[in-house]
Amino acid sequence: MSVSTRRALLLAAGAGACALPFFAIAQAGYPSKPVRMIVPFPPSGSTDIVARTVADKLASALGQSVVVDNRPGATGAIGLDALARSEPDGHTIGLATIGSIAINPVVSKRLSWDPRRDFAPIGFIGATPFALLVRPDLHASSMAKFIALARSQPNGLTYATGGNGGSQHVASVLLEEMAGISMRQIPYKGSGPALVDLMGGQVDMMIEPAVSAAPHIRSGKVRVLALTGAARSPSFPDVPTVAESVRGYEVAAWFALFAPARTPASVVARINGELRKVLSDPQVIERLSSAGVEVSTKSPDQLAAYLAQELDKWKNVVAKANITAD
Repeated sequence: MSVSTRRALLLAAGAGACALPFFAIAQAGYPSKPVRMIVPFPPSGSTDIVARTVADKLASALGQSVVVDNRPGATGAIGLDALARSEPDGHTIGLATIGSIAINPVVSKRLSWDPRRDFAPIGFIGATPFALLVRPDLHASSMAKFIALARSQPNGLTYATGGNGGSQHVASVLLEEMAGISMRQIPYKGSGPALVDLMGGQVDMMIEPAVSAAPHIRSGKVRVLALTGAARSPSFPDVPTVAESVRGYEVAAWFALFAPARTPASVVARINGELRKVLSDPQVIERLSSAGVEVSTKSPDQLAAYLAQELDKWKNVVAKANITAD
């Protein structure tokens, strides 16, 4: 071995030895300030409940406060735009949903961000099925009878959504396609007024996340015919799934954490590890369960694969029905 080669190897080894402690120190210093959790929906909604439940415990795990920053608008697009533009150092994370990060991108071409390019998946939090709700006096006491009623009067039944191109809309379109029925959409500016009109009998049906539909179901102001999960929900064990009448139908309103793209993998791994601990806390499980959310965890890679699967699924549904939110 030549002298020059030996010198080069020694220098490289020395550089590596110096880099390792620096890297360890840098990661040990995270987080060095409060962490901001962007929630792309208003306070007090189902997504906000999930976010605040997780943020409270995550703060204790990270040793820094986790501040929920509500950035509502454009079905979550505004909040996720803020996340994409944030410094990729782990001090800004965001809670995304099926509608905001998996459906928005396939119904709108006006987004400033790309779900695959601009975000680093951190971890899954959980999911809640949607509830298929009908007005109290609709003459359909089961999912099978509802489908029969819809088939008997093509485009006769109406369904409410919180807006064109949202998760409620595409979930309803998927139901039409798989059940062989056709209905008329009545889009509203948000789920609140849509639910009010459903309870008032102005529309026939609505697909709404079970977490936010639960109080109305229990009050008897609306009737639930089925839930959209793959299996019956522990929160509503007596309510059948849509899949029991329409084989293969499954839609979940899911929640997951993301960071801006280029956030260091080690920081992402740290948050994922702490998130898993948070989601194993009995108090967190109970709080989320009472809200209808079933806890489920995924690694960053698993979440990336799941998001890609969801994007492909909804892209196909949207393309067939020619749905656009623009």
